Amino acid sequence: MPLPVQTRASKVPYVVIALVILILVVGGLVRVGFLHMPGLSHTRPLHVPVKVAKNNSPVALGNFANGFASVIDPALPEVVNISSTKVVKEQAEPNIFSDPFFRQFFGNQPNAPQQPQTQREYSLGSGVIINPDGYILTNNHVVAGASDVEVFTQNRREYKAKIIGTDKRTDIAVLKINATGLPAFTLGDSSKLKVGDVVFAIGDPFGIGETATMGIVSATGRALGGHVEHYEDFIQTDAAINPGNSGGALIDLRGHLIGINTAIIAGGGGGNEGIGFAIPINLAHHVMDEIVAHGKVIRGYLGVSIENVSPDMAKAFGLSQGGGALVADVQSGSPAQKAGVKRGDIILKLNGQAVSGMSDLSLRVSEMSPGSIAHLQIFRNGHTMDINVKLGTFPANGVIASSGPRSGVGLPGLTVQNLTGTYDQQLGLPQGTKGVVATQVNPTSSAAAAGIQRGDVIEEIDHRPVDNVKEYNQAVAGKGNQPILVLLNRGGQTLYVVVEPQ
Repeated sequence: MPLPVQTRASKVPYVVIALVILILVVGGLVRVGFLHMPGLSHTRPLHVPVKVAKNNSPVALGNFANGFASVIDPALPEVVNISSTKVVKEQAEPNIFSDPFFRQFFGNQPNAPQQPQTQREYSLGSGVIINPDGYILTNNHVVAGASDVEVFTQNRREYKAKIIGTDKRTDIAVLKINATGLPAFTLGDSSKLKVGDVVFAIGDPFGIGETATMGIVSATGRALGGHVEHYEDFIQTDAAINPGNSGGALIDLRGHLIGINTAIIAGGGGGNEGIGFAIPINLAHHVMDEIVAHGKVIRGYLGVSIENVSPDMAKAFGLSQGGGALVADVQSGSPAQKAGVKRGDIILKLNGQAVSGMSDLSLRVSEMSPGSIAHLQIFRNGHTMDINVKLGTFPANGVIASSGPRSGVGLPGLTVQNLTGTYDQQLGLPQGTKGVVATQVNPTSSAAAAGIQRGDVIEEIDHRPVDNVKEYNQAVAGKGNQPILVLLNRGGQTLYVVVEPQ
């Protein structure tokens, strides 16, 4: 009869046991030392374990004979309600006796200094459980500045939440509650979404309780022009999203999480108008991993200001069609400048994949690691060429991309003057800037429609430098009905506009 393991182990010589223990301890110390010793990188970044869907193939609607309860029911416990509290200070009302008007009637009265008043502001939102051990994704704007955050699950349990980290640029926040065994979402692949796909939004609109709505994907890769700072790649949907839905779930027909609901375009009433937006889960997952591993999002840095390339802009630069990102300016000392990227280059591809526009390039560069190589295909002076840029680390106060005004029609209605030293300080221009300054722009003119503003400095006309009014007039003369490419300097930031004939 075999002896129990414990009995067999007890017969091993003590010297052997001690040797084994010593090996394990030393091995453990070596491993721990490698992972945590300053100056050494992790073998892999810390991350939150999540379930990722292996099957993202389409689902036949014929499988849902009685509706979509089989999709919604499992997802409901995976969505939470979030209540945040913020302490704000308000300036106290002024003492009436400090007003000279009242002093003439009441004389000088004690005028104790008025202390700012504090009060609490409360806001409601939603969140999604992405890990059974209590990790929750929500929007940054749901918990921004909060002193206390509480999470309420579907089974009415209440938890105090810790904010692990936030990212204002993508409007993502990661929370942690002290719980285990929670129902957690399986993450889908938001890059596979197509316009027309059926989706469901789950959240707590207006604080009335957990609510599910249905719609389709109306668009992908949508930019709102400033809802978040610089990174915009929204899923647009007509599934009803209302205040309080922020941070909630957008799921597909498999119940996989494919987006974090974050914004709406509302009418006068402030409610749902069938135009809602969600952050793709692929982006949210990347941001979450960065926050958990580093406490913040570390982004790659190219160092260019860029614009979208419209068909008119493409024509002015000699391209057959629009698309790509136009380099309007290159930051001094940036990785792009060191690699040879120049103002006026059009970035057509990044790492072999076409660049659809400004937001696309900004987002993809941001997801690359500092020190990695960005392989750019650019269009310059009628030819394509390849440039490799070793990315830097995006600075905290850096500019990712600056969008110029939309191209419009015509150049008439513009009055310019020679640029003098007086203008440099008034307009915030770098020393040595050359060009002519727009002193008057007729608001009904084609120049105004092109986006030219009073105070803009025109540096080039169709790539031809203009240092004074005479050169400007010569450059514009004879253009007739041809579109004109204008390089502007606005407060030290250069950008291109295309001015077309009326």
